[in-house]
Amino acid sequence: MLKKFVLLAALSSATAFTPIAPVQRTVTPISKTAIFGEDKEHDAPSGAQAISALTSGVKTIFSLEDIAKILPHRYPFLLVDKVVEYEEGKRAVGIKSVTLNEPHFTGHFPDRPIMPGVLQVEALAQLAGIVCLQMEGAEPGAVFFFAGVDGVKWKKPVVPGDTLVMEVEIKKWNKRFGIATAEGRAYVDGEIAVELDEMKFALAK
Repeated sequence: MLKKFVLLAALSSATAFTPIAPVQRTVTPISKTAIFGEDKEHDAPSGAQAISALTSGVKTIFSLEDIAKILPHRYPFLLVDKVVEYEEGKRAVGIKSVTLNEPHFTGHFPDRPIMPGVLQVEALAQLAGIVCLQMEGAEPGAVFFFAGVDGVKWKKPVVPGDTLVMEVEIKKWNKRFGIATAEGRAYVDGEIAVELDEMKFALAK
């Protein structure tokens, strides 16, 4: 009985509940010019057409369909999307468009997707393979194995949305044994992402 009396007294003396005000969230608007570079009034966006036209002078030498006729690799391990420069038996420049849809990003890493460094080296090796598999002593579609790599340096992370622009140069080619030595490097937005002094691979016999 005493507990009931105390409870009634407390309720009778309580003031009305005041609703809690909602949390005010301030969203800082993104500068229209900041999307494209420096945040300055005179740096007006160029627009999609102008930005797309920046690569209009880059011509495709080997398309993805052409590459599939040269390399034995297939999804998800074909890492060269197209070749834009090619000197027979000497060098090539290729493009790898990095996308979140690639399966390795599921675990590398879930909260910060980064293209594994070993896959960057593999992409360079595949680009070198495009050159070598069209040289005397080799055949398009042949399987070749990594034999070694030296002097690898990673300079910056490669992430989804990046375009990896790769270049390889064949230093030696032994047509009798099907052994090649090459050097390579790759860039993102004009900055070096990975470079290697030497990689060796051999045709499967």
